[in-house]
Amino acid sequence: MAGHSKWANIQHRKGRQDKLRSKLFSKLAKEITVAAKMGDPDPEKNPRLRLAVKEAKSQSVPKDVIERAIKKSQGGDAENYDEIRYEGYGPNGVAVIVETMTDNKNRTASTVRSTFSKNGGNLGETGSVGFMFDRKGQVSYPASVGDADTVMMAAIEAGAEDVESDEDGHVIYCADTDLHAVSTALEAELGESDSTKLVWKPTTTTELDLEGMTKLMKLIEALEDDDDVQTVTANFEASDDVMEQLGAE
Repeated sequence: MAGHSKWANIQHRKGRQDKLRSKLFSKLAKEITVAAKMGDPDPEKNPRLRLAVKEAKSQSVPKDVIERAIKKSQGGDAENYDEIRYEGYGPNGVAVIVETMTDNKNRTASTVRSTFSKNGGNLGETGSVGFMFDRKGQVSYPASVGDADTVMMAAIEAGAEDVESDEDGHVIYCADTDLHAVSTALEAELGESDSTKLVWKPTTTTELDLEGMTKLMKLIEALEDDDDVQTVTANFEASDDVMEQLGAE
């Protein structure tokens, strides 16, 4: 977890939390609207919507915002979004996956391509880096729920595949199709999770020094600032010293 687990902490210390929270709420609400429009507006009958609502609640999205997003999906004026995944390389050859929801594919493609090129990267074809990631379910818990052995046992009993624990907390991985069942079993044993979502888990990573991490952060932050972008995943790895130096800047 060397790189990814400390990413949120660095962003928090860099003073972007208010802007990030506003954008996060907007992106989560969009996912709820799309999930509800594609299936049943009842979360109990729509697995994707149920997962979207659970993630929104874990990020403290207000109940009225969630309800409004679901209601919006049933209106005749609800936007039609295309879900498009972009793949490319960032600085130092780091593989990057960008997931978007857009009502204008040309605009989004142009913006994403431009963002990559302006920040030392290159947008590639679909599949150009996807082979370096596995689609997984991810459930995160704070360190306070228990020690590594306790969480490992709960994860095994829940049907999870892997657990990564450090001083920042526990990250539990499972097959993408098992996420609902695993997260429900974990909740019964460990309580409410910090986060429950589908992710792209790197199968290989690229080690970065401070300069490389600084360049990568600029690319990821620029991509995440785009309202059409839902998630950005990169297969970087960095030492604790590098992450601490970034947080101190």
